[in-house]
Amino acid sequence: MEKRLLDRGVRYTPARRVVVEVLADSPGPLSAAELCEIIGAGMPLSSLYRSLSVLEAAGVVAPHLGARGLSRYELAEWLIGHHHHLICLECGSVDDVAVPSHYERQVEAIIAGIGEMASFAPSGHAIEIEGRCARCR
Repeated sequence: MEKRLLDRGVRYTPARRVVVEVLADSPGPLSAAELCEIIGAGMPLSSLYRSLSVLEAAGVVAPHLGARGLSRYELAEWLIGHHHHLICLECGSVDDVAVPSHYERQVEAIIAGIGEMASFAPSGHAIEIEGRCARCR
């Protein structure tokens, strides 16, 4: 990751390293407020947003628009692998879910079919399943 940042002229500062480490330890995407709560008072909110912006531009962090229009952030797919999200419409939590390969092949076939139908060449996909998490049920 450090090489990727350096190749893009971006320094891997201590603040950016903390953001990456917190996201790496998270079971799913986090909002800026959640990141700020985990990191604590050691990083001003303005610095956190600046770090997220720089990491996003460098392709290290990916934003996701979750339930209630809240942006959440996670490490890019090339770092953590392909996965999908379970979004709780009640509490707003977003959890990563890896799909078994036989289901993923079915999803890819459906996407290819939709692409053909629409004369569109899909290059990837992400599924967000909305509902109620175990905590809210």
